[in-house]
Amino acid sequence: MDGFGIRIEGLRKRYGEGDTAVDALKEVNMTVAPGEVVGLIGPSGSGKTTLLKCLGAVIEPTAGRMTLGDEVIYDDGWKISDLKALRRDRIGFVFQAPYLIPFLDVTDNIALLPMLAGRPNGAARQRALELLEALDVGHRARAEPSQLSGGEQQRVAIARALANQPPVILADEPTAPLDSERALAVIRILNRMARQYDTAVIVVTHDEKIIPTFKRIYHIRDGTTHEEAGEGREV
Repeated sequence: MDGFGIRIEGLRKRYGEGDTAVDALKEVNMTVAPGEVVGLIGPSGSGKTTLLKCLGAVIEPTAGRMTLGDEVIYDDGWKISDLKALRRDRIGFVFQAPYLIPFLDVTDNIALLPMLAGRPNGAARQRALELLEALDVGHRARAEPSQLSGGEQQRVAIARALANQPPVILADEPTAPLDSERALAVIRILNRMARQYDTAVIVVTHDEKIIPTFKRIYHIRDGTTHEEAGEGREV
């Protein structure tokens, strides 16, 4: 796959008007290639959450341009009419907490999104089982979320994010509640899944355990991004 999974150009977000206006994002420029995992770090209040919400089509930027795959989704205004479908089909989300549905088993937690997108139930569950096997939790397919360890729950959350084969995954502090071994396992999985499915992944993190694993890092300070090379340590 050529080109970029994610391209952000001159993105800005202003809250409020006049003297009370706050510029949460002032000048954000980022690129993430298909198959690449990039770190996004910065202090509290620097704009990380606002950037993820803009890229995830949860809030509307004020100006700039965002491209997912080969399609411009925002250019000083949304270019996509159905933002709900965009979030469901083309963007995978992984959060600090797994947010699994407690009354569905592991397979159905993953299969739900493809079903909502119109995929036949059998095909959606087969996709879920394939992802669970790829993530080494196939033996937990019929378990309920409450029966899983924290690391297993996060693997299921990653499988759910991949269920519709999105070109983009946005991971917000995905390793924060995990110990070092499980945190590195999650990053190892994200790297492997990114390469396998040509998915562009942005990981927002404060986790010192995983920052050395990124080959590229974007720092965001006062709403502005700065790129630097990371250590790219093998995990």
